[in-house]
This record gives sequence, structure tokens and C-alpha cells, in this order.
Amino acid sequence: MNQIADILKLAREAQQQQVDAVLATVVRTEGSAYRRAGAMMLICEDGRSVGMISGGCLEPHIIKRAFWLTRDGANVQVYQTGDDIEYAENGNVPASVLEEGFDFNRGSDNKGTDHKYDEQDIDLDELNFGLGCNGRVHVLFERLATAMPLLNVISQVRQSQQPVTVATLIRSTIHFNNQNNPNSQLQIGLRLNLDNYIKSGKLTAIDANNSDKVVSNASSTVIHAIESLSEYKLLHKNAEYVIVKDDNDDLATEWLIQRLQPQIRLLICGAGNDVMPLVTMAKLQDWHVTVVDSRAQYATQRRFPQADRVMVLALDDSDTLLKISKNAAIALMSHSLSQDRARLGVLLEHANHYKYLGQLGPRYRTERLIEEISTRLTNPASLNLGIKKLHYPIGYKLGGDGPEALALGIMAQVNAVVHNQNLLAENSDTHLPNTNFTTLFSTHINSIETTAISARASTSLS
Repeated sequence: MNQIADILKLAREAQQQQVDAVLATVVRTEGSAYRRAGAMMLICEDGRSVGMISGGCLEPHIIKRAFWLTRDGANVQVYQTGDDIEYAENGNVPASVLEEGFDFNRGSDNKGTDHKYDEQDIDLDELNFGLGCNGRVHVLFERLATAMPLLNVISQVRQSQQPVTVATLIRSTIHFNNQNNPNSQLQIGLRLNLDNYIKSGKLTAIDANNSDKVVSNASSTVIHAIESLSEYKLLHKNAEYVIVKDDNDDLATEWLIQRLQPQIRLLICGAGNDVMPLVTMAKLQDWHVTVVDSRAQYATQRRFPQADRVMVLALDDSDTLLKISKNAAIALMSHSLSQDRARLGVLLEHANHYKYLGQLGPRYRTERLIEEISTRLTNPASLNLGIKKLHYPIGYKLGGDGPEALALGIMAQVNAVVHNQNLLAENSDTHLPNTNFTTLFSTHINSIETTAISARASTSLS
């Protein structure tokens, strides 16, 4: 959810200042596209805008047209990114390259064809953007009053750290202009809370009052849609375009399913100067960043103004460490043996508590720390899973020198681990050697346990 923080901030300001705005959301992509489904951009009527739905090629056009496009309500437009346009001698553009911009609020009889609309259903909005990408980007436009409930849910997810699954209607082939028609519920931009339906069986829509409103007297089309959507699995994606067909296998509704995820949380144990570029890069990715150190002179908000939280954390405060590290990516980089030993000792025993753990420093230093930690435990084997999960030295070796290069390598590795990307082993020397060390460490543990048993037996005989 890159740039989400800026979108939420501008949306709140626009509301307070009574400035209208339009939220543009990528709901589907075909072929090559710079941004994925779920990418957003907010455009205010006073000229302010934040977010991106492309690499910068669509944004100037969208800023100009957003309010005109939403004059009659929410709608979806389709932008093509094909080959360059050949202009006529008079500077005009041939009609054959005009963009297919569809106002889905008008409905369509479709007649069993896929994406072929009657002439009256086509809103010729803009040109085929000659980018050479040969892709299509479907964008939902809606005014702030309609979009604010979604933005409020995103804010709640960021605060509660609990994901929410939302389905947004982006197209319906059913005519619903008649207010007496039960399918009048099928308005473009309708959002349903899928989690609530799965848990309670209640059909709830996210409304403007920042709450889930139970939908009463729902049409058969809506009920069929949410039943189908609730069974859909996003797998590794957080947003996906889904078609729901009726019992006759005709196209009925099209939806964007979004798994609204909390921010990635980065906990940095250590507040030295080399942490500063890591904080900056993490905030550029809209991560939630916490910096801790036992040394009060280092752990100050003034030194890390971009961090969400900076705190002095005592070495023996294991409870707080576990609390702030839950589901986080953790970078141990204090340049202090005592600090790293204390933090690492706690974290290695709670390997299922976090998503990533990396230790700064040469390999022999980390292995020395692990040995020192293991000798103090009655059950050293409890460290095994944590050791397998530990990345040391932290970060990918991408080349370069200095704190910025280190921060880039750490960010790359954390991103790969959190997003389950299997990268080539040549980028890191952590995994295979870690396996070897785990084997050696297991042998070391057995030796410790054997020594302890022998010592107890000797004491009993004496």
C-alpha cells in the first residue's frame, strides 16, 4: 500500500476543508502495467494530488478529467498503453486510436460477448496512450464522499493490525436505473465486507458512517455474488479482479477483491548513525518503523524524526521486546555485544513470533553470540528454529559501501522474505552456511547435554 499514508492524510484534510476530491483506483490490469490492482490516487478540486496509478503517464490526463468523469457518479474507465499514435497532418488523432472509456453505470445488454459494448455505452474519454507497453488499465473513479468509507477501513487496518477483505463492484450487466428494481443495490463502487459474511453469515456493506451496514432484502444477484466471492482465495495476491456469473453462466457482475493488509512493521534494535538511511528507505515504502536502544542518548526522536516510534528499551525488558516485535521484521544492528546478546537471546527462542530476523556483523561474531546464549540455557535446542530463520550477516550483498548500501541490501532482503520471493543464493551468503552451522550447533548442543548428564551422575555418586 505505497503512498497510502499520504492519501489518507490528504483525504482527511480535504474533508476538514470541505474540498471535494476524486479517488482513482486501479481495479484491473491486462498485459503489461506499472501498478497492480489496488493502486490508488487522490485528486482534489483545488489542484492537490497524491498517489500514482501508473508510471506517471496516465496521471496528467486523469487529474484533468477526474471530476468530469464522476459528474454522474462512480464509473470505470479503460486506458490502453499500446504503440505510439500516428497523428494526421492537421494534428488530429484518428478515431481508431481513441481510448475505450466505459461508463459502467449505464449498464449493457452484452449479448453474451466479452467486453463488447453497445455504442451508447461507450464514453470516448481519451486517447490510446502510446507507451509501447501493450496493456490495459481499468480505473475506478469515485468522489470522496463515496470513497471515504474505504479509506476509513484502511486507517482502521493500519491501527488495529488486523487485515480486512473487501469486495468492490466495478461492473454489472444488469440495468438498475429503475429505483423499484431490487438490483438497484448494484451501484458501481458498492463495497461488501467479506470477512463479516464468512464469520457471521451477515451481508454487510461498508457505508459512509464508517461502519458495516447490514444489507436487508438483498437481491438474489447480490447474495449469489457474495457467496461466490467468500469462497475465492487470493493466495499470494492482495488484490484481484473476479468475475461472478449467474446460474446460466452469463456474465453478471465484476468485482475487485482486496485483502487490506496492515503496514509492514520494521523493528530496528540499535540507534546508531547507520540506522538513519534504513529508516528513510523503510518510510519511503510506507512501513511502520520502530527504533529501540538501551542507550538514551541514541534513542531520541530528534535523531530519527521519520520513525513512527523511538524508545529506550532496557536489556532485561523481554516482554516489551516481544510485544513490539510481533509480526515484525527485525534488524539487530546496535554494534554492541551486550545489546545484541540480550535481544538475540529472546528472539531466537520465539522464532514464530516475527516474520524476519537479521543480525548485523561478521559471521563469526553472530556465531559467537549464539554459542554464548546457548550455554546459558537448560534446553539449547529451543534455539534451532530461530537459528534457521536468522539472516546473518544481514542483508543482500548488492555492492557499494557505506550505510546507504547496507540499508538497500537490508530492504531488499526483508522485502523478499516478507513477500515470499525466492531469490538466487548468490545475493546472500546466509542460507546455506546457516544450515551448516545449525548442524554444528546441534552437535554442540548434544555435547552440552552429555556433559550436563555426566555432571549430574557424578554428583549423585558422590
